[in-house]
Amino acid sequence: METTPVTEKRKLRPRKTPVATADPDLHSDEEVRGPSKRRKTTSRSVKKGKKQGDDLGSQSSKGGKGKAGSTKRKLKGESVANGGEKKKKARSVVKGDIGTVKEEEEDELRGEQEEESQDDEEEAKEPTVRVTKKKTSQASDAALEVELIGDPFDDAVARKRWPHRYQRKGTESNFLSHVRSETPEDLRARRHYSFAKVDGVMFELYDDAYVKAEDDNPDYICRIVEIFEGVDCKAYFTAQWFFRAEDTVLKERGKTLDERRLFLSEDKNDNPLDCLGAKLKIVRVEPNIDLLAKSEAIPKSGFYYDMSYSVAYSTFENLSTAIDVLKELSTSVVSSESANKEKTEPELFPWEKKPLHLLDLYSGCGGMSTGLCLGAALSGVSLETTWAVDLNSSACESLQRNHPRTQVRNEKADNFLKLLKEWEKLVEEYNVENEHTIDMSDYSEKSDTEEDNNSKLPKGVFEVAKLVNICYGDPQNTGDVGIKFLVHWKGYSSEDDSWEPIENLGDAKERIKEFVVNGYKHNILPLPGTVDVICGGPPCQGISGFNRFRDGQNPLKDEKNRQLVVFMSIVDYLKPKFVLMENVVDILKFAKGFLGRYALGRLIEMNYQARLGLMVAGCYGLPQFRMRAFLFGALPTEILPQFPLPTHNVIMRGGAPNEFENHLVALDVNADRSILKNELFLGDAISELPEVTNKEHREEMPYGTGPSNDFQKYIRLSRREMLDNSFGDQVQEQKLFDHQPLHLNPDDYARVCRIPKRKGANFRDLEGVKVGSDNVCYLDPNIARPLLPSGKPLVPDYAISHLKGKSQKCFGRLWWDETVPTVVTRAEPHNQTILHPTQDRVLTIRENARLQGFPDYYKFVGSLKERYMQVGNAVAVPVGRALGCALGRAFKKVESDGSLFTLPSNFFLPVPQPDLGEVQL
Repeated sequence: METTPVTEKRKLRPRKTPVATADPDLHSDEEVRGPSKRRKTTSRSVKKGKKQGDDLGSQSSKGGKGKAGSTKRKLKGESVANGGEKKKKARSVVKGDIGTVKEEEEDELRGEQEEESQDDEEEAKEPTVRVTKKKTSQASDAALEVELIGDPFDDAVARKRWPHRYQRKGTESNFLSHVRSETPEDLRARRHYSFAKVDGVMFELYDDAYVKAEDDNPDYICRIVEIFEGVDCKAYFTAQWFFRAEDTVLKERGKTLDERRLFLSEDKNDNPLDCLGAKLKIVRVEPNIDLLAKSEAIPKSGFYYDMSYSVAYSTFENLSTAIDVLKELSTSVVSSESANKEKTEPELFPWEKKPLHLLDLYSGCGGMSTGLCLGAALSGVSLETTWAVDLNSSACESLQRNHPRTQVRNEKADNFLKLLKEWEKLVEEYNVENEHTIDMSDYSEKSDTEEDNNSKLPKGVFEVAKLVNICYGDPQNTGDVGIKFLVHWKGYSSEDDSWEPIENLGDAKERIKEFVVNGYKHNILPLPGTVDVICGGPPCQGISGFNRFRDGQNPLKDEKNRQLVVFMSIVDYLKPKFVLMENVVDILKFAKGFLGRYALGRLIEMNYQARLGLMVAGCYGLPQFRMRAFLFGALPTEILPQFPLPTHNVIMRGGAPNEFENHLVALDVNADRSILKNELFLGDAISELPEVTNKEHREEMPYGTGPSNDFQKYIRLSRREMLDNSFGDQVQEQKLFDHQPLHLNPDDYARVCRIPKRKGANFRDLEGVKVGSDNVCYLDPNIARPLLPSGKPLVPDYAISHLKGKSQKCFGRLWWDETVPTVVTRAEPHNQTILHPTQDRVLTIRENARLQGFPDYYKFVGSLKERYMQVGNAVAVPVGRALGCALGRAFKKVESDGSLFTLPSNFFLPVPQPDLGEVQL
């Protein structure tokens, strides 16, 4: 490849990633309270100060991108420190992070500067052409020439285009006061120019250029969006910064992306003109999910950009005219034919014609996909869970029970991906698009007796009647892994159906063709380009704090984290319009956020737009906190969904990693909180449910009483009222399902019965427990240890030793005016607070389901422990519902600025809204 200034500099300079976020010291005293926060600025504000011994007017900057400090000038005739050194031209450089400037000149005397500033204020009003030349010196008397070239902009035009540069600063009377008090956006101008020359190189407005970095750091890259002469008669330019991938939130992960690929940011600041280095030609490439077509469009050498980057919510997005002013004007644009095809009306609005298809990976019992479909319906978009995959059989049964039209597959996601690839081959082999659906009723409607009577096969001879299902793997544990068909044998009952390798069915080609044609027509498996949304929460158990052998260097080497790779590989293969990944916040904490950066980087690598946010379940109308990370992805042909702002006030409990604290989806600190509903408590969710005992065995029961508040009215709505179309138009009777607690053993039940029915009660209230001044509990040495009828201790040893004696959770009783941190997957009360406030039992499955926002009509399948596990592992339904609204807006091409939007006023009154309105924060 031809050597470019970029590759050359990379060889000469060791890479050091500039900080892409603001200096954390600037925000160390900030806290998040309720669903609001003080946003960390993305404008890279600069700390200013004067070191002891510095000349008046000098300033230093630190941290993020900011305006350059004032100039230090060396007096003419000053001796060179090392007289024999070679002379070289001096150039201002950007220190550390972009925008911190070190200028190698000394300041002039204060009186001269004040007089010059006052004179310039008067001269700026005259429409004369002026050329400014600036000389600097660095251990030498050689000069770097800086010139503003040509006629300046007309004064009226300049003031209209850059009004902030020409505003008076109140009572400030001289430039020194301006220097001491101004922010990076405050630099005032005398006049603006279109051209400038630095060291003989001509720069024009909107040129791209390197900006000198300090020492051996790689030069930064910018677009020149302003060239002006300041009121101090010095030449400045405004830089709009490009980010290399490794300069973004991706950090080290960014080095795996194309090193020529840049991301244009909205971050801008002012710097002395002599910071400019070499001129560049950066090509804007139209985004394209077709990586091959895009690669052919990209120049063989040099930089290109196809997305914007914003620190807020780590957003990688299609270029807008607000960020890329050259988007409509630039001639430096390359695109592929497939990227620019004009869409027809049916392609623009597919949601108006038929349901959109969703694939739920690692689906569990279906909490996230259920919420997404409900939220999309609220937005007037029909989204349906067409396929679901999970390894847990009881969770699959629960999802199938509540979504009977969904193709639910109980298998590993790895095998599902292999099956999809083999299925595509079969579809192509049998040319199914030109085939008609084959009527299988001749096989399905015949009874086994009829088949027996009509078939007189020789003993030991088996004939394929039909193929029932397909999978990839080894379902019968024979040691043979591959494509298998579930075969129904002629003359035998369905109990004799068996999984057979495709290689063993060479004489049943017609039956294979029938299955493939019918399977294609009935959409039993997704094909590339047929999926509208993929959602899922790939398990990352390798980062759990309970894993003592966690790999902190490369967590993806841990097999327990491999499903994150599989999830992204399925996305890469199917190319859905939208992606939504959910996971625990630890993916942004463990190993410096390695897994979170990997997931984000994979989407960017696949040319998806992306946005990352942290959402709290309680902020959307639930009495539990439960913070989770969500990652949106969208094809470049789609609108990148925004995150929904909270609907309820919640007291924050922390949990967000420091680096990602500004990713919390919340109101700004100055926003009007009166628009939020009051936070919900345990009593709001479960107070009207009928009383049950520790041994309750009924799977369903009547309510007994009516709802007592809005939450209870909402959670009792029918499927039709909730806009849930998974059962079609079928009307179901309203019953209360799964209101059963885990059946405690006699010893635990005896302990629970002795826990007082008051707020804060726990095992410490049991006889024989003492608590020291250090809050450490211990057994009372002055009495005999109380025993249960079984002879076991009333207070078990684990309760005393848990958390080194400081635990207050063992056999803890919840109270009506409390919220729960998170709904758990295990219902044993040994180390958690899960007892009912006034009944001697743990919370029931239904009570936990309400804390997760599952509608009462949602019935779970499996043992008691399995159902607790399903509910605890699910994504809170209201969070999914809010995100479904975001997806609905994106499908309907609702464009708006920013990363956040306000949910419609009818969010808790589910009536579809064709006109979503534009309520923005």
